Amino acid sequence: MTLTRPVQRLDGAPLLDVAGRSFPTNRGGLCKKGWTSPVVLDAPGRLTAPLVRGPDGEFVETSWEDALDLVAHRIRDAQAAGGPDAVGVFGGGGLTNEKAYQLGKFARAALRTSRIDYNGRFCMSSAAAAANRAFGLDRGLPFPVTDLDAARTVLILGSNMADTMPPLLGHLEGARSKGGLIVVDPRRSSTARLTEDGAGMHLAPAPGTDLALLLGLAHLAIAEHLVDDDYVGSRTTGFAAFRRSVVEWWPDRTQSVTGVPAERLRQVVRRLAEGEAYILTGRGVEQHADGTDTATAAINLALLLGLPGTTGSGYGTMTGQGNGQGGREHGQKADQLPGYRSITDPSARDHVAGVWGVEPQSIPGPGIPAVQLLETAGSAAGVRCLLIHGSNPVVSAPNVEAVRAAFDRLDTLVVCDFVMSETAARADVVLPVTQWAEEDGTMTNLEGRVLRRRRAIDPPGEAHSELWILAELAGRIAPGVRFDDDAETVFDELGRASAGGRADYSGIDYGMLDGEEPVHWPYPAGGSSTPRPFDQRFAHPDGRARFVSVRRRPNPEAPRGSEQLWLVTGRLLEHYQSGAQTRRVAELVAARPRLELVLHPAAAEARGLADGDVALIANDRGRVTAPVTLDAGIRMDTVFLPFHFADADSANLLTSDAVDPVSSMPEFKTAVVTVTRA
Repeated sequence: MTLTRPVQRLDGAPLLDVAGRSFPTNRGGLCKKGWTSPVVLDAPGRLTAPLVRGPDGEFVETSWEDALDLVAHRIRDAQAAGGPDAVGVFGGGGLTNEKAYQLGKFARAALRTSRIDYNGRFCMSSAAAAANRAFGLDRGLPFPVTDLDAARTVLILGSNMADTMPPLLGHLEGARSKGGLIVVDPRRSSTARLTEDGAGMHLAPAPGTDLALLLGLAHLAIAEHLVDDDYVGSRTTGFAAFRRSVVEWWPDRTQSVTGVPAERLRQVVRRLAEGEAYILTGRGVEQHADGTDTATAAINLALLLGLPGTTGSGYGTMTGQGNGQGGREHGQKADQLPGYRSITDPSARDHVAGVWGVEPQSIPGPGIPAVQLLETAGSAAGVRCLLIHGSNPVVSAPNVEAVRAAFDRLDTLVVCDFVMSETAARADVVLPVTQWAEEDGTMTNLEGRVLRRRRAIDPPGEAHSELWILAELAGRIAPGVRFDDDAETVFDELGRASAGGRADYSGIDYGMLDGEEPVHWPYPAGGSSTPRPFDQRFAHPDGRARFVSVRRRPNPEAPRGSEQLWLVTGRLLEHYQSGAQTRRVAELVAARPRLELVLHPAAAEARGLADGDVALIANDRGRVTAPVTLDAGIRMDTVFLPFHFADADSANLLTSDAVDPVSSMPEFKTAVVTVTRA
């Protein structure tokens, strides 16, 4: 986008004007959230001074020096009593690359704690784990978005991009015009409706059966001799074992499990095999206790058909958060060092320690993933002091009541945010930070393209960047380790720390990003941009992609009898993530002011409910009430709630904290509930 600042602000007018800018991914288009984003810069509840909770439980403003001294004192006390791991850090996928890197460095080099993870664990972890084991590299889209323009067929599994990223729809028009848009979703979402009038197909499998659907499609591809044998033979390994693993998923069995007609399965796989095809996955098939295996099954299908790394075809996953790609590359994850390196790799530890100026043995080992980190907080096995940056987990975490109870047990909760989020409201110390138009930095988009974020206006009051906050805290806790607060300097250090890693940024600098040429990682020093990293070979040492055989396991829970229904959660066009920002924009709130339950008319009638009635949605974890919206486009055994609302309206009061054994992704999408009149 292009930003301009008015010469004089008028009462009620936003601080900035936003105008569309010609750019390959969005071609000047923005969604409602983008057009209204300047409103958040001075939205109600904007934080402008450090706050400390007083003896009476109320917040009082204080100086930065006193606030940081207090935080450092609480950190030292916690670690004196319980060791380095008594302090934890929780980050966010919306932080700039520089802040994500600095946060990981701060945890390992200043706090020397292993207890760090981030909210990307709830978003991209299954897709990342699947890509790493299949391709040796996790890049959301290993091709530019514009490649989709020429597609004949695009299969979208579990992504409602018409609501979550509307500007991307322009890249699907070619496939729609050829009748090749295929959308998999248990409800007729805005994206699924784009398949109407001959533009494609909508498949509505039963919740929790996406893996079975993909295994069935793979079986059909093999049975109907649609496999690209030359590609499989020259670019992959593991096919023989994989072939045996899908023998049992013949079409009639797949139909009986998923509810998708066998003939429709045949139509889909034949269409994909005709070429110029892409398979794209999203959170709907990944936010499960078998999310890694489901994403792997999608990759296996793509490999059978010769799509990844092929001109005019491909496989990719849709990144969810603002810096969802860059945020998971430079050290926020519990088991990761900068450059997408493993924290258990001795050579990686040696390299990063050299950049940080610390001894390799001082860097802690792997920590624990997000659900465990948050739910054990305040217990004997968990952290006593927790620092949160760029996240609102008391709304966004699964089984959120357990997280709220854990936060109440903490000795100290410190939250860095620019609004008084629901998590900040529970904190002992709240530190005001800058947001998008008030800071320099970089982001990495879903194509692996590194982009500049440029400061356009001064932050309000005493708000500071996390780079400054972390440098100030480190000076109090670990003065022997250098921390800079200048974004460009931190980015240069990030490049050195990432050198030689899978996500190598060492050849990128701000001057390059200010130019016109696109910059995609990996970009090693002396190298070049890599928009299509799999064109010649995959990232495993032998250059081949891996077929990974996966099997369907029982869901953590399933409806028992006709009274119970599947609950799926998701996003709305008007709101974003936990809603901490968008629920402060009057235009967006007016359009979507409250939580609503989407229910099939037949399911509503069976429960004595009509459109607009207030329903009670409940299970063993929690209870939520919401007015009913009837929609014949959702399965009769399924209901839908958006997850943007807070407190008693949080859909995550109902979701499960069962996790994927590979990625530790929570089971957000297949909770079981009863629905009755409130």
